[in-house]
Amino acid sequence: MPRLIALFCLLFAVPVHADAPQNFAAAKKIAWRLYAERPSTFYCGCAYNGKQVDLASCGYKVRKQPRRAQRLEWEHVVPAWVIGHQRQCWQHGGRQNCTRNDPLFKAAEADLHNLVPSIGEVNGDRSNYALGMLGDKPQQYGACPMVVNFKQKTAMPPEPARGASARIYLYMADHYQLRLSKLDRRTYEAWHRQYPISEWERWRNQKVGCVMGHGNPYIGTIDQGRCPALRRAGDTRRTSG
Repeated sequence: MPRLIALFCLLFAVPVHADAPQNFAAAKKIAWRLYAERPSTFYCGCAYNGKQVDLASCGYKVRKQPRRAQRLEWEHVVPAWVIGHQRQCWQHGGRQNCTRNDPLFKAAEADLHNLVPSIGEVNGDRSNYALGMLGDKPQQYGACPMVVNFKQKTAMPPEPARGASARIYLYMADHYQLRLSKLDRRTYEAWHRQYPISEWERWRNQKVGCVMGHGNPYIGTIDQGRCPALRRAGDTRRTSG
């Protein structure tokens, strides 16, 4: 009985909107549709068409993985590893166990507010590292000023992505009761103040919020009247990509 009560508490702790994706696979299918009118990668600003990234469009230079660099991937700004390692389910079977048996992790993993289009190589290099400030000069990826320090296990996003990244981290920490280190919280709160909310963020918040049923409060509320009649998350048909 206690386990059943705990399950119900988790289910009602994070309300799920009818159109919100029920899992990560469904979230990715919806993401293709949401970003179709503005197909540009989050950190580097590369254009993409379907799963193919146009590296020349942003002056991106491959660091090590040419095939993955040309592939568009959907990145969790707050890595699934970070979310999972704060859940008991991860200690007993890792991500697969959490996806199957932890409703809160499953909701967080599928939260579209935390998903962004990313160059595959950048997504792989960033791995599960925290985002933060580094003294390194941005030279790993050509004209894309993303920096990944493998020794410090930290990634520093380009300035145009710092405010958006911070607001995503702060939203996820609040919405899913995730613990942030004192340094990380100070960094993200500073970025939130330093980098104003962009027009792109407001556009994205409206698009994503219509599906999730709520906006990111660090950006603002959504206008429900502007939400189109979207297909359910379970509909696997794609209109773009």
